Amino acid sequence: MTHDPYGDEAYERYVDEPPKRSGRTSFERDRGRIVHSAALRRLSAKTQVMGAGFDDFVRNRLTHSLEVAQVARELGKALGCDPEIVDSAALAHDLGHPPFGHNGEVALDEAAQSCGGFEGNAQTLRILSRLESKTFAPDGRSVGLNLTRGTLSACVKYPWRRGEDTDGSGKFGVYADDLPVFEWLRDGAPARRRPIEAQVMDLSDDIAYSVHDVEDGVVGGWFGLRVGDLDIASIHDVARDWYDPTATDDRLDAALARLEEMPEWPTTSFDGRRAERAVLKSLTSALIGRFANAAEGATIEAWGSGPLTRYGADLEVPVDTRDEITVLKSIAAHYVMRSDDRAMMLGQQRELLHELVRALDRSEGRELEAEFAQDFAEAQDDAARRRVVIDQVASLTDVSARAWGLRLLG
Repeated sequence: MTHDPYGDEAYERYVDEPPKRSGRTSFERDRGRIVHSAALRRLSAKTQVMGAGFDDFVRNRLTHSLEVAQVARELGKALGCDPEIVDSAALAHDLGHPPFGHNGEVALDEAAQSCGGFEGNAQTLRILSRLESKTFAPDGRSVGLNLTRGTLSACVKYPWRRGEDTDGSGKFGVYADDLPVFEWLRDGAPARRRPIEAQVMDLSDDIAYSVHDVEDGVVGGWFGLRVGDLDIASIHDVARDWYDPTATDDRLDAALARLEEMPEWPTTSFDGRRAERAVLKSLTSALIGRFANAAEGATIEAWGSGPLTRYGADLEVPVDTRDEITVLKSIAAHYVMRSDDRAMMLGQQRELLHELVRALDRSEGRELEAEFAQDFAEAQDDAARRRVVIDQVASLTDVSARAWGLRLLG
């Protein structure tokens, strides 16, 4: 019989459920619940980098999540993690993102100051453990998808409350009124430490984000990758401003030089033909393999061949690999996310979300969808009612946010 590296605590659910006879493992059932969730479907109409519907080729949040899941599943399996857990964590990692991506996150955080702020990762936990309709506690409270502790803890990128971050990022993983389930899933866990499955999910997100956003940017005509085509000084500035304040010019130059030495790195301008698309696809495949293999090798060297699960090991990522990922993310950020012609659009998106929050506040629950209207009616104070409004707006897609704007704001 194969030894199970996961203890009984990893299989526990917040609310006990009767045994199932389907033959699937508990972790396989977790993945099925996420795949069939409404929150996952909504990601198909939410911004990744370019707006959803901007182009038929570029990624949206759903296609990005599927690609993260593929990377995470393979890397996690190589380390001995249960592939269903890392797959589930990757599929779920962006469920809490509001309309318009990180730009929408900024707007809702401003609008939610009176109720504890907004953070996409804390919203993900809220969706999985409360908002998504699946399971109810005996007292009638929704407990969301009621995932196992092993899966749910792997979905939490930042296992601490607001204001407890140590890097100044402002990131956090739980709102105050979701603390009961958070404390349950963290029972017995070392303080602030993430299980290795969550670390695999996080790195896989970085890998997919860095590689595929560059691919989308090249295909979209935002920039080219030939040596000499890139604005190196500006890319370095973005790298330090957004991703790694410690990154020096020498480290970033060396990282880009290593990438440009790869045989798959393009040497001609992208013209859209199949041959050029194949070159670009070969590059994305090679980059994913390069980064995942580096992390796998460093982790096995440090912790042994495994199986590596839960809090028994940490994912090791070489500094050179992190620098290469940072360079790629910074290229896409400089040419796409920080481009001048997007500034007005980003401002309009934030204002739309602010106006929707104000309009729904004034409606006193009448304009909310039924599930949120019930939450609003049961809320005990203004902060709780504002949180319900934030939940409603965060659930919208890019498309439905604009439709609600037309209906409520004219």
